[in-house]
Amino acid sequence: MGKIITIGCFLFFGFFGFTQEIEEGVLWNPDLRLTWSDFKGKVPPASVPAATTASGISYKYSANLIHHEVELDFEVNAYFYPNESWYKPEVCDDLILSHEQLHFDISELFARKMRDKLERTSFSDNVKAEIRKIYREILEELQKFQEQYDWETNFSRNAQKQLEWNKKIAEALGKD
Repeated sequence: MGKIITIGCFLFFGFFGFTQEIEEGVLWNPDLRLTWSDFKGKVPPASVPAATTASGISYKYSANLIHHEVELDFEVNAYFYPNESWYKPEVCDDLILSHEQLHFDISELFARKMRDKLERTSFSDNVKAEIRKIYREILEELQKFQEQYDWETNFSRNAQKQLEWNKKIAEALGKD
C-alpha cells in the first residue's frame, strides 16, 4: 500500500482566525525576514486590523504497509501566503512588521511540533485518519497560541510584551 497525500492550510491573523486550503506560498526560512513588499493582498473594506498575515502549515506524506508495520515518509512546512496577507501603509511601522513576522515564525514552531509528533507516533493501517487527527490538533493549538500572542501583545501595541514574545519565539526556534 503506497499513498501520497498533500494537505495545506493557512490561518489569517488579525482580528480573526480560520483555515482554508490554498495554493503554496513562501516557505519559512530562518534567514527570511518579511518586508511590507511581501504583503500583496488587497486591504478589505472597513477592516479593523492594521495588517494581516496569512501563514500556516502544509504537509505531505507517503505510507507503506510492510509486514503489518506502517513506514511513513513525510514533509511538514510552514508557509507565508503573500496574496492573502495585507497591510495599511499609513498606520504600519517596523514594530507591526515584527509582530506579523512572529505570526509566521509561530507557524514554523507548530510545523516542528507536528514533525516531532509524526516521528514519535506508531501508525496503524488507518494512517490517513491518524495523520489528519494530529494535523487538526496541531492547527487548533496553533490558532489558540496565535490568539494568545495577539491578546498579550495587544496586536503589537504593547511594545514591552511584543519584545518578550520576540525573545520567547526566537529562543524556541533556536535563534539568538
